[in-house]
Amino acid sequence: MTKILLIEDDSLIVEPVMRSLRGMGYEVESARDGATGLAMALNDDPDIVILDIMLPEMDGWEVCKGVREKSVVPILMLTALNEEIDRVLGLELGADDYLTKPFSTRELIARIKALLRRVEFDRSRVPQTNQIHIADLVLDLDRRQAFKGERELSLRYKEFELLSLLAANAGEVVTRAEIFDKVWGTEWLGDMRTLDVHIRWLREKLEDDPSRPEYIQTVRGVGYRIVTGKER
Repeated sequence: MTKILLIEDDSLIVEPVMRSLRGMGYEVESARDGATGLAMALNDDPDIVILDIMLPEMDGWEVCKGVREKSVVPILMLTALNEEIDRVLGLELGADDYLTKPFSTRELIARIKALLRRVEFDRSRVPQTNQIHIADLVLDLDRRQAFKGERELSLRYKEFELLSLLAANAGEVVTRAEIFDKVWGTEWLGDMRTLDVHIRWLREKLEDDPSRPEYIQTVRGVGYRIVTGKER
């Protein structure tokens, strides 16, 4: 049974959300403060974490950061903040999606299903080889590690998914629609600029000069591609 961890201190949200999710057949646990939520996220092995930002003891930003130091579990952040900088901060700390309050249960469930499909896709994917080599770039798909030469790249969950998708199609253009479908899920309801933000983060970690990328090229109006050593 899929286990969902809800970290939220507002009873007006916790009770109806837990009731709805359990009615959908999910196992749901909850924590009312950030410190307890972080411990449960790391020890109880949930399949997805729904995380509020404004929490007692420890705020959602710190919880997200703490989870990402040890786990790649999908994180859906709940926020009453509607500023772009707050959404970007969540993504920078490793969140996979965000939902602004007030929200409908229907939209919450749609986002949960999209994230869970991504996890299922990752588990069912059977690569032809356990590693992808492109010039001095190496991706270890089993260990979810990426190296440029001798240096390991510190990649977030979605960054690795995006880079491995581009690398598996090296030399070919991967459209924006295909990237959203395979990395974020068909029912992605978030900001379309999320992809551009993740591409920027990858370039900052991968490229010698992110302003003049040699690995990840933009194909305007279409998508992105990662070039092989022969093309550079």
